[in-house]
Amino acid sequence: MSFEPVEREKPRTKVVYREGTAGAIYGLGIFGAWFYFFSHVTTFWAGVLAFFKGIFWPAFMVYGLLGYLKL
Repeated sequence: MSFEPVEREKPRTKVVYREGTAGAIYGLGIFGAWFYFFSHVTTFWAGVLAFFKGIFWPAFMVYGLLGYLKL
């Protein structure tokens, strides 16, 4: 007598992404920051710096805000 293993269906995991509009707003902020920073570029290395400034613009904004509030 041969027994064949019974294949059971695995329960599917439901993945829910709850990012909302924050990702879209951050993305628009990146493009806006790149537009601003690249408009002031005169050399290649200034362009590289502008690229990274565009990615990390929230850090610059928070730093400036905390400096303004003198905290």
